[in-house]
Amino acid sequence: MNIEFKINEFEGPLDLLLHLIKENKMDIMNIEIEEITKQYMKYLEIQEKMNLEIASEYLVLASELIEIKSKLLLPNTKNEESEEVEDPREELVNRLLEYQAYKEITKVLQEKEELRQEIYTKAPENIKNYVDEIKENITDVTLNDLVEAFKKYLERKKDNKPLNTKITVKEITVSSRQYEIKKLLRVKGRVSFNELFPIVSREYVIATFLAILEMAKSKELIITQNDTFDDIICEVANEE
Repeated sequence: MNIEFKINEFEGPLDLLLHLIKENKMDIMNIEIEEITKQYMKYLEIQEKMNLEIASEYLVLASELIEIKSKLLLPNTKNEESEEVEDPREELVNRLLEYQAYKEITKVLQEKEELRQEIYTKAPENIKNYVDEIKENITDVTLNDLVEAFKKYLERKKDNKPLNTKITVKEITVSSRQYEIKKLLRVKGRVSFNELFPIVSREYVIATFLAILEMAKSKELIITQNDTFDDIICEVANEE
C-alpha cells in the first residue's frame, strides 16, 4: 500500500503509528507489525532523503518495532506461570491506546477553547466612585434605592429568570444609551425609572443602568422619589 506523507504532519512517533494503523484499516489490538514496520521505516527514509533531521524519539520507536517484529518471527514461548503465550505487541498497543485517549481529549478541549473565545465577558465594575458625586444630584434617593428599583424591574420583567443573551451586530454602549435617554427626556420632560428600559436584554439593561449612573454623576439627570416605595422619577437637569 502506497502512502504519501507530509513533513511535520505528525506530533510524534505514536501519532505517526496511529495514522498508519488507520490508513491500513488495521485493528489496533491486532497490529500487523511487519507491514506497519515497513511503512514506518519508509517514512524515516523519506526524511533522510530530504536531508531532514529525524528526532531521536522516532528512531527509538523504529528500534522497538524491529524488536517486536523479530520476536514474532521466533517460535512462541510460554510464560513459566501461565500457559498463555506472551504477545510482544501488548506493551506497544497499551501505549497507543493511552495516546489515542489523550489525543481525543485534547481535541475536545481545543473545541471548547474555540467556543469560549467567541464568548464576550465583561469584568464587574466598582461603582463606589460614583456614590459621592451622584448623591449631589439625587433628591431624597440613595444609590441603594436605585439598585433596589433596578432589581424589582428585573423581577417584574423576567419573573426571576435570567435575561436572554444574544449576539447582536449593533453594539450597545453606555454613551449611546446616554444619548437616547437625553433625547427621550427632552421630549417627555420626566419619566419613571422603568420607562428607561424598553428593551429586555442583558447588554441593553446593563448599558442603560450604567448610563443613568453616569448621567447622575455628571449632573445631567435629576432623580427624585416622593415617598418610600413610590416610583422613582427621572428628569433632565436644567442646561445652562
